[in-house]
Amino acid sequence: MHEGNRTEISTLGEFGLIKHLTQDITLQNNESKYGVGDDAAVLEFAEKQVLVTTDLLMEGVHFDLVYTPLKHLGYKSAMVNFSDIYAMNGTPKQITISLAVSKRFCIEDLEDFYEGVKLACQLHQVDIVGGDTTSSVTGLAISITCIGEADKDKVVYRNGAKETDLICVSGDLGAAYMGLQLMEREKAVFQGEKDVQPDFAGKEYLLERLLKPEARKDIIEALGKAGIKPTAMMDISDGLSSELMHICSQSHTGCRIYEDRIPIDYQTAVMAEEFNMNLTTCALNGGEDYELLFTVPLTDHEKVSQIKDVKVIGHITKPELGNVLVTRDGNELEIKAQGWNPLQK
Repeated sequence: MHEGNRTEISTLGEFGLIKHLTQDITLQNNESKYGVGDDAAVLEFAEKQVLVTTDLLMEGVHFDLVYTPLKHLGYKSAMVNFSDIYAMNGTPKQITISLAVSKRFCIEDLEDFYEGVKLACQLHQVDIVGGDTTSSVTGLAISITCIGEADKDKVVYRNGAKETDLICVSGDLGAAYMGLQLMEREKAVFQGEKDVQPDFAGKEYLLERLLKPEARKDIIEALGKAGIKPTAMMDISDGLSSELMHICSQSHTGCRIYEDRIPIDYQTAVMAEEFNMNLTTCALNGGEDYELLFTVPLTDHEKVSQIKDVKVIGHITKPELGNVLVTRDGNELEIKAQGWNPLQK
């Protein structure tokens, strides 16, 4: 948050504010016919399926501004929406951004937020085509809608997994959750003391995974290049176990995954030990990794094994076999969704 050099939002008024925040936006996609500046944006998609996803983020529930820079928050808000479009095997094209802001924010704060959004949009060639701002009495609320496209025969749903399909994940799991634990600990330690610097040396990756997640456009491109169309796919926002259970329940199947195949970064393992937490539990239930979880036919085993940063962690089974985690020592545990649930007390 900006100290010192603050311009109150009221000096611009609503239209002035939107104009100020969006004046330098140039449209990159042919499908974006008209963006910010009229009653509605105009988009045109020829011969494509149009994908729409929306996300609502509330201060105090989804993010903590004590340790989340507004630029990072803007970047993450956009990325998590792109991730949902990639999870349908689509390409994000446009977003709209709506903000409810209280008096403690100034114009410079919103500029920082927009800077993060714009950076994410540049990286993924997405146009900002609209939005809204209003005042809030409860802190910051962010609502983002993302529109994407896919060829009609390319869209991937959650319900297409078949028995014997391989279960694959991109990247590594549990790092964002360990980053959150680290931030919460440092916040508690330093709340009373102004001059102490938190110690994040050697833990940069965890913080990056928490504050600056990356939507896996590269994996979607690699799958396309390899000629693989997943049978089912999701992004991992609430934790691997809960996403796996979504795919199995919607596909009417069971699954079997192997603990020793779950990809985990070294820093995540070190941090879990420091916190005395079970590493596998963190990887299964942490959430906010924004990696892709997908299933492919067994015949694609050779092809999928050659894709960088993708691991095969198990396979789809008959529904009556349930959802099983095979532990390192060969025990079988039922997978339960203990992932993040914002509606729990």
